[in-house]
Order: sequence, then structure tokens, then C-alpha cells
Amino acid sequence: MNDLCADIGYQSLNKYGEYICGDHIELVEQVEGTQIIVLADGLGSGVKANILSTLTSKIISTMISEGMSISECVKTIANTLPVCQDRNVAYSTFTIIRIIDNLEAEVIQYDNPNVILLRNAKSYEFFKTEMNIEGKRIFYSRLAIEENDIFIAMSDGCIHAGVGMNLNFGWERKNIIEYMKTFYDVGYTAKTLTKILLDKCDELYDYKPGDDTTACIIKIRKREQLNLVVGPPAHMDDTERMMSLFFAKVGKHIVCGGTTSQIAARYLKEEMITEINSTDPSIPPIAYIDGVDLVTEGVITINKVLEYAKDYLANNDSYEQWCYKKDGASQVAKMLFEDATDIDFYVGRAINPAHQNPDLPINFNIKMQLVDELSECLRKMGKRINTSYF
Repeated sequence: MNDLCADIGYQSLNKYGEYICGDHIELVEQVEGTQIIVLADGLGSGVKANILSTLTSKIISTMISEGMSISECVKTIANTLPVCQDRNVAYSTFTIIRIIDNLEAEVIQYDNPNVILLRNAKSYEFFKTEMNIEGKRIFYSRLAIEENDIFIAMSDGCIHAGVGMNLNFGWERKNIIEYMKTFYDVGYTAKTLTKILLDKCDELYDYKPGDDTTACIIKIRKREQLNLVVGPPAHMDDTERMMSLFFAKVGKHIVCGGTTSQIAARYLKEEMITEINSTDPSIPPIAYIDGVDLVTEGVITINKVLEYAKDYLANNDSYEQWCYKKDGASQVAKMLFEDATDIDFYVGRAINPAHQNPDLPINFNIKMQLVDELSECLRKMGKRINTSYF
């Protein structure tokens, strides 16, 4: 095991006029550091295609996670799924990427566009072994992974984007490579890179996709620790222990809450300087303490970060807001969503008397719920989360 990890993002566009996508992605974590990602593209579109792709991806991911061979997987799919009467084909196309111990990648491909690997800002064409299973040409690869590798798996909706509209032959694989290379060194997460790719596909389709369009991007990166403390401890005797544990942890440090920031400043024996105005009037201003990477207000800021987190897990439409803004919520969102892979929360259980005003929509239970919901969103992003209560 090394200090690398796989940042995974995926998203789909439905074929214009369809309410359900005919592509499906299944993600299974076997053990820490080993993940299986299956992108399946069902024949046709709509409900029928969705059923085919969902069953295909779930069967393959489950069987591979149980140690079964790709040959057994394909045979099982052929014998399980219904046969399309028009095309006499029993299952959808698929792409499988298995990250092994964050050291190697297995890539198994059947009839989807070839997986793109960007390495050192260039396209890296890895070796493929052809297998014939149940009359199907399956391509298998196994290769060592490196930091900053970017794998791009797609359904054929990506390379068909713009056919007969903006482009004569669609957005060919070589064009996608050139387009995505420009974002290689920017530092975007896999989720953001996926949105960038699909937004371009949508544009080429004139925002009326002619096919279900799905992309899954895997970015290999180093683990980064981040620590966030919010709220003073229930018993003031625990203040020293809480702060010593928080600041002893390696990585960046975020302090949220007025009382909490005062406690942190006293512990560090540093002055706290508060900004007079926030760059966003709806978010309280940030502050500065030497030895702390970011100091913000508590509940209002965390609530806004939670809104961004929920959107990030959906279509990431608010990315352009929090990515470039400098208010406390935007900065916390960027550090949690983009910078960190491992996040430790230090949560104080003290009840803030200011929050007991019946005219305010904030109380102790809401604060705890916000932290719990945010932690769950971050887990869904693939972050390692640890929470300590005081």
C-alpha cells in the first residue's frame, strides 16, 4: 500500500426526451485501496436500456468483487439477460476499471470507446490483450498506476456528440484527448473533470443529446489530510485536550465558530483578526489566526457548505460559485471537496446560549445534524471521515 488514492467522479446525460438513462455505473470497494468501477451502456435507450445496463454493471461488479474471472462474468450475463430480438444480443456493452491496492489498474473493455489514460499531460496508450469470450472481443489490460494518472471511461454518447450537427463525424476520441489534456495540470477533482467533459458533449449536441452520454473519470492522487473543529466541548475541562489533539494532527486546519475560534486563538497564544466585511453578504466574514489555515463562523457557514456538498453529489451546478468565491463557505467547500482526501472532524457538544433564542432557527440538534449530514456527503465523495466528539 502507498499514499495514493483513486478520486472517482461520474455523471450522465439522458438522451433528449428520455426520463431515464440507458447507461449505468456501479462502484464497489472490495477492500481499502481496491475498487471496481463498471460503466455499462444498455442497448437502445429508456427503461429497457436502463434495465440491461443496471443488471450488467451489478452482475459484473459483484462477480469480480467475489474473485470470479471476466470469462465467468460474460458467460453469466449472456445466460441471465434477455436477448434483443432485433440485434440478437443479450447484454449491454461495458468498461471495467479495477484499481488494485492503489498500485495497479485492470482495464477490461467490450465495445465501449477505448479508455483514455492521460499521463504527464499526454495520452498514454497502454497494451491490450484480446480475448474471445462467447463470441465477443474483450480487451484486457493490466498496468502500474502513477500519481496524477487520469483514466477516462465513456459510453459512445461522448464520441457521437455533434454528429450531423456541429461535427460531421462526432467528437472523436482524439478530439476528446486534446480537449481534456488542457485540464490535466489545473488540479480539478474527478467529479469536476467529468462535468467539464459532459458539459462540452451537451454543448455539441445543442443541449439535446442524441444518445445517453456517460463519463467516468478516475484521478490518481496523493492522500491529503484536513482537520476541522466546530463548537466548544461540552465540558470546559476538555478544552485543552480537544485543541491539543486537533492541532497535533498533520494536515491543514479549519476552525469554525466564534467561540471555537476564540478558544483556538487562546490555545495558540495568537491574536484573532476578523475581516470587517464578507465577500458574500449572506455568509459571515472569515478571520485570521496564525497557525490556522482557515477561520470561519459556525452554523450558517456549515449549512451553506452542506448545500454545496449536496449539489456536488448531484450535477455540481454550483461549482462555479464556490470554486472562485472567497467567502468562508466557498473556501471550506474547496478545501473539503477538492483538496482533502482524509478529513477528521472535532465536534464540541457544548450548547451555545445564543442558539437557544426561540426566534432563531438554530439549535444544538440542528448543528449536530449539519455535521452528520456533511460527513455523510463527504463519505459519498469517497473521503475517509473520522469524527471525534467532545
